[in-house]
Amino acid sequence: MPCPARREMCACGLFGPHAFSGKSCSIGDNFMKILVISGFLGAGKTTFIKALAEKTDKRFVVMENEYGEVGIDGGFLASGTGQAEMKVWELTEGCICCTMKADFASSILTISNTLDPEYLVVEPTGLGKLGNILTNISQIQYERIVLLQPVTVLDASAFDRDKETYPEICRDQIENAATVIFTKTGALDAEELGRIASEVRAMNPQGEIVTDSCEKKEASWWNGLFERYLTKEGEENAKKRERETLQPDLENAGFTSIHLGSGNQLVLFLQGVVSGVFGDIRRAKGYLPAGSAWLRFDVVDRNYSITGYEGGGDSRAVFIGKGLHRRELEEVLCPEEKNLMGKAEKMRVSGKYR
Repeated sequence: MPCPARREMCACGLFGPHAFSGKSCSIGDNFMKILVISGFLGAGKTTFIKALAEKTDKRFVVMENEYGEVGIDGGFLASGTGQAEMKVWELTEGCICCTMKADFASSILTISNTLDPEYLVVEPTGLGKLGNILTNISQIQYERIVLLQPVTVLDASAFDRDKETYPEICRDQIENAATVIFTKTGALDAEELGRIASEVRAMNPQGEIVTDSCEKKEASWWNGLFERYLTKEGEENAKKRERETLQPDLENAGFTSIHLGSGNQLVLFLQGVVSGVFGDIRRAKGYLPAGSAWLRFDVVDRNYSITGYEGGGDSRAVFIGKGLHRRELEEVLCPEEKNLMGKAEKMRVSGKYR
């Protein structure tokens, strides 16, 4: 493999051996182009990537970085997209911007040399700093790897809370994005949405800010995300903004081979999750059989949702937060011969569910 240290820039602002000509170039199929989709916990990154697969004619590999002990979104991505067999590479139990930096670099090179895709879409954990991730990738660029302009998915309904709770991560993900896409805007009025957009614009004066539903965008917009390259200036800006990364003070608990007796039991369980019965859970997600049906659930702060799930396979769930009651979670999700409804009803009557 050519030495990564020998990196010259061509007139187009990219790196590689073509740079010695001093002329602009056309990036061909021999490059693996990396698109980073950033965003805080529960912003909707995985859903956006699934839409990306359905609305473009591109075929790509996904690198999924999960903060929790078990991977959840890989199976969700691989099922029901426009791609017959989406390849998903999972990195769990850490963040690729800090604790898993070496594993991240090694995985990118392995994917490039073995799977050799034209496009690699990287979904970092919601606690990852985008600037650090771009810098990490730029350090292993050579003539077959190039960065595309990154995207940040922003949960507009949680913006105020996120910037207050984790201001450095929130600002970093916005500042370093070429495109910021708002999600979960339905409960916001025009004035509130405008205020949030103004604050985001102040952090990122040059980027594209999409406040309406990107589902309405033309195919040319979606495909364009794979056609815009990160220039030398963009790399240098990310490096300037690179901040010391401290491991967030959040715990995580992961479970596999879980099950519940019915959809109603799942609803009752999730009511307990958002009410604080199992600790201060900030984010949870998973899929499991509930009676005769497979269901997928998502929890963000004090809200939860349940949808159908077609993937099947090994059921699993992950919970992220503070003061997690791991034993109680395990008792409910892996009940064996315990009477779950009796236990849940006891908790409700005792006032633990509100």
